Amino acid sequence: MTAAPLTRSPGRSRLQRRTLVVLVLMQIIGTVGVGVAPSIGILVAGDITQNEAWAGLARTASTLGAALMGVPLGTLAARRGRRFALASGWWTAAAGSALLVVAAQGRLVIPLFIGLFLMGAGLAVSLQARFAATDLAEPQRQGRSLALIVWVGTIGSVLGPNLAVPGRLISDAVGLDLYASAFLVAAVCMAIAGAVAFALLRPDPLLAAHGQVVVPTAGPRGRGAIARMLGELRVNPGARYAVLAIVSAQIVMVAIMTMTPVHITHQGGSVEIVGLTISLHIVGMYAFSPVVGQLTDRLGHRATILIGLLILLASLVLGAARPDGTGWIIGSLILLGLGWSFINVAGSALFSSVVPVATRAASQGGVDALSNLCGATAAFAAGPLLAATSFSVLSILAIGALLPLTALLIVRRPHPEGPTP
Repeated sequence: MTAAPLTRSPGRSRLQRRTLVVLVLMQIIGTVGVGVAPSIGILVAGDITQNEAWAGLARTASTLGAALMGVPLGTLAARRGRRFALASGWWTAAAGSALLVVAAQGRLVIPLFIGLFLMGAGLAVSLQARFAATDLAEPQRQGRSLALIVWVGTIGSVLGPNLAVPGRLISDAVGLDLYASAFLVAAVCMAIAGAVAFALLRPDPLLAAHGQVVVPTAGPRGRGAIARMLGELRVNPGARYAVLAIVSAQIVMVAIMTMTPVHITHQGGSVEIVGLTISLHIVGMYAFSPVVGQLTDRLGHRATILIGLLILLASLVLGAARPDGTGWIIGSLILLGLGWSFINVAGSALFSSVVPVATRAASQGGVDALSNLCGATAAFAAGPLLAATSFSVLSILAIGALLPLTALLIVRRPHPEGPTP
């Protein structure tokens, strides 16, 4: 049984505002826990294994978890709505972080990597929250709504790596290892984020937008989110364009960002310079998201993606031409994050606007899964490439990865950007 979907009305606007408030609250609390994995998680892996290679695999474990968790979470959203999917993702990540408390305290390798893998669900669900922000948004405000959720994710990126501070207080009080205490704080944060989504995301924005008790899933029973997304790409040129933009930007950003700390230290740079560079890169990725969202709504998806592409190309040219200058590399990383922000926000908004309702939620999970898989592959390949060549060559290869998107922007006419019924 279905009801008529909500139309443009004051009621829909009020529900959208309430949804955004809940998503912002959920995102702020949850991403604090997510921020632990790429920082404290790596430190724990290095401490337990006494091996830098294994420490690097800690980042791969959480990234792979995010990629693989995106599929079931997208499918769950398609079947039960955003509320169940978001809450399930946060609670899975909380369970992973709780397992990491045991792993860090007992110095256990296998539980360590299982926990990091499960924590990847936190990254996956924080990404899918941006799509939830567009379910009830008017077409002319989708970019701004999506960008708001991306922007508040900055809080987790900044606070998460610093959970050792409250972790030290817990450690002194209950006798847990410092790292175990930090993971305990992260587990509590993500569990609360799941509770916020489950208790307050009512009515469910995806179900309310389409007036359905259950959102139908397209295709034969058992088809996965990536399969649905690939099926959509075969017949939807706008979706193909959006996915190519998102994946291209992710590959380039992750490959260069991952290897920049290595390059800086090889050039004699200090740990402080590395930290400053990555922090400014993260600022470029997230801090300007609200502005990018407004530009997306005003200029259109294609124009905003083009701006992002030009910024990425400028970043890579700078990195290729001046690899020995620390200031130039810092500037290049800031531009890298900013270019990624333009393409990710505009590409995600475009994908949401052109994919039909029946496959939208599952396909969105497929996009995030594909993007994270490609990012993990790029990070894995970038190390040997940098070791065999140079930072300049790596930057030039990254320019090559942008050529398909560049060609599509130049030779193809703009695709329709309106919502697909």
